[in-house]
Amino acid sequence: MERTAAGGVPGPAPVPGEADLPEAAELLDGMPRQRGPLGATAPGAVTTQPSAPGAATAQPSAPGAVTTQPSASPLPRLGAPWRLLPTPPGTPFTFAYAAVLAVTSLVTAYADPALVHALHQGSSTDVAHLVGTPLTVLLASALWVAGGFVAPYTLAFLLVLTALERRIGGMRTAVVFLTGHVLATLATEVPVGLAVLADHLPGSSLHRLDYGISFGVATGVGALSGLLRPWLRWPVLVLFGGMLLQGLVELTDPLTNWGHLIALAIGIAMWPVVRGWYVGEPADTAGRGAGGAGRDRREVDTPAPPVGQG
Repeated sequence: MERTAAGGVPGPAPVPGEADLPEAAELLDGMPRQRGPLGATAPGAVTTQPSAPGAATAQPSAPGAVTTQPSASPLPRLGAPWRLLPTPPGTPFTFAYAAVLAVTSLVTAYADPALVHALHQGSSTDVAHLVGTPLTVLLASALWVAGGFVAPYTLAFLLVLTALERRIGGMRTAVVFLTGHVLATLATEVPVGLAVLADHLPGSSLHRLDYGISFGVATGVGALSGLLRPWLRWPVLVLFGGMLLQGLVELTDPLTNWGHLIALAIGIAMWPVVRGWYVGEPADTAGRGAGGAGRDRREVDTPAPPVGQG
């Protein structure tokens, strides 16, 4: 069969094997290119158009080179302030504990005052209960917030335990809280029992109301400060410790105020432990609410039920 040239004029017959020969341009890759007709370009050549002043021009890339496109600036993190508060997936221990405290605070606010007093008295870590049912009252006393859910120590509880749990985990946060709660309670109640035995205090001191979360929160503040950077650690300790010292100087409740200072010291003593538990949460993203503390524990000599406890 013959090739058909433009205009229907028959072209020369193909030479056998000509179709298998490479094009001349492929054989002369190493030779300077010959000037061709105006506007013609060789196969595979990159053409560039004149650009306006200041316009960006694209350069051909080498074979196999990886080209990157400029990416948009990353979006800001959303919801960062909410990391200061407990959430079920992020801080399950603090969230569940806060839910329990909310329920008991509602009971304190709306239940019959006599029932509330009976519950508080049964949960009190006084000397009489510590001798009879120590484990029960040590746990039960941490289920109540003196002053209700809007008390200053509640806010400190939410911020401090959330920040601590994000850094060391829920179980270890519970260990820190309970360690301070138990040791500070024993450090304040054992001397009361000894003073009663020595006739330095009346027998009614063995039944004084003592419940609340403040000892555990104070220990949490001390432990958390060991995980913060120095520019935040020392202001937190100075502010919180100064508030505790002020309460001790005013003699509003010396035994409880001493317990808060002891609990804070316990938390500071746990720095080597909590630093070993540290899981890598940025140390300055949370935990700024340690200073919002007030008097939380109730410790009074009241054999008769008070009205409107809490």
